[in-house]
Amino acid sequence: MSEARFKVMMAESKSWVPASLKMLDVEAEVLAKVGAEVVTADCRTEDEVIRAAKDADALLVIFAPITRKVLSSLPKLKVVVRYGVGYDTIDVDAAADNGVVAVNIPDFCLEEVADHAMALVLACARRLVWSTEGVKQGRWGEVQMGTIQNPSLFEQTLGVVGCGNIGSRIVRRAKSFGLRTIAYDPYLDKSAASKRGVTLVGLPELLKTSDYVCLQTPLNQETRHMIGEKELKQMKPTAYLINTARGAVVDEPALIKALREKWIAGAGLDVFEKEPIDPNNPLLKMDNVVLTPHYAVHTSTAMKRLRLSVAQEAARVLTGKWPRHWVNKGVKPKVPLAKEG
Repeated sequence: MSEARFKVMMAESKSWVPASLKMLDVEAEVLAKVGAEVVTADCRTEDEVIRAAKDADALLVIFAPITRKVLSSLPKLKVVVRYGVGYDTIDVDAAADNGVVAVNIPDFCLEEVADHAMALVLACARRLVWSTEGVKQGRWGEVQMGTIQNPSLFEQTLGVVGCGNIGSRIVRRAKSFGLRTIAYDPYLDKSAASKRGVTLVGLPELLKTSDYVCLQTPLNQETRHMIGEKELKQMKPTAYLINTARGAVVDEPALIKALREKWIAGAGLDVFEKEPIDPNNPLLKMDNVVLTPHYAVHTSTAMKRLRLSVAQEAARVLTGKWPRHWVNKGVKPKVPLAKEG
């Protein structure tokens, strides 16, 4: 067997790697075609990544910290690909400064996350967690009569913060339930919004008007804690906050306060500031909160699509081509890259 031309490393804590990824068979099959060997390393810290990946041409990562220190310490590194849409674990500016192409996979789970966002809306609207626990505890009559004051979902307003690929799909699903839809997205013009069937409004108006505020924005310097006390106080006391984006888009202590003091009616959360969620987090004891463990993207179909895309993007860069998606647009790569014709 000939020596591999490239070394591709998944530098990740073993405890964070899903079972489906631990064999890396899908990735290895794709990358073997371009002469790349795929290896793994158990890494949690910057220094562990640096030691493991000192001779790597490509990194595949989930939560490993790809910081300026890491990127400046790996002279052979050409590309880092993150399993997922978000890329807040990668210092994008540092990647550009070091000639490393930073890649995300923004299109592998669009339908799945939109489905999950609507599932959280429905669970909140029908108080499913509270009613399920009540029935299990023998409180049939209390639950039955306790939901009689719930408003119909039909003709209520869903406000989407971030109306991109996933947000626009949430809008389509919401319309099928008869919801009125509005959106806040400073990067979307009125013409594009009209094509997506949604009315653009400012964030304060969205917060004041919406019965369900659905967050679907990336996490960056602009969006970190964009929903804090000020914003939560602008929401209706009957409204619900839905977050399938990133936990840190919301100031979590402010949200806990808002729920305790009934500034809002409840929340549906797939993401949290600290993951896994702390067992002492007050959110775990609130019956007006629906919680899922950051699994909106998890279906067997989506995961296979993700793994193929990650491997294909790494292979493109290693063979001298630009990837389909890269997030540091000003990067000057270490090796010349050509657009696929």
